[in-house]
Amino acid sequence: MPQIEQLPDIFFSQLFWLLVVFGIIFFGIGRGMLPKIQSTVDAREQKIAEDLERAQAARAGAEETEAAWRARIDAARAEAARLAQEAKQASAQETEKRVKAAADKINAKAEAAQAKLREAVEAARGEIEAVAAEATQQMVQRLAGINVDKQEAAAAVKAELNA
Repeated sequence: MPQIEQLPDIFFSQLFWLLVVFGIIFFGIGRGMLPKIQSTVDAREQKIAEDLERAQAARAGAEETEAAWRARIDAARAEAARLAQEAKQASAQETEKRVKAAADKINAKAEAAQAKLREAVEAARGEIEAVAAEATQQMVQRLAGINVDKQEAAAAVKAELNA
């Protein structure tokens, strides 16, 4: 077969052209395209690293903001508790003042009522003494037939009532 006999003659030329084509492809891709791809990969890695750095900085900033917010909330709660306590104390003091004022009014009224009662008792006692002195004067006159002076009868009644 003639095709097989030609094989050693054309084999080396085909091998030569194969090496030339592969060399062109290798150097074309290796020297031309590979640096562009490598620079794109490097740029992408750098962008990812920058994004991660910014994300970490943003996270740290958010944590600081959250800590500040929590501190403000805690301070506001403490201030609200303090204000509530002050309001309770002020209310208790105001209530105490009102109760004391009411108690003072009640005590004043009670003292006035007691004074009126004492006056009424003294007036009633005076009337009782006067009636008793008059009755004594009349009884002594009817029973013993002696006229007793009004002052003597009043003194005798007063001595008996005080004894």
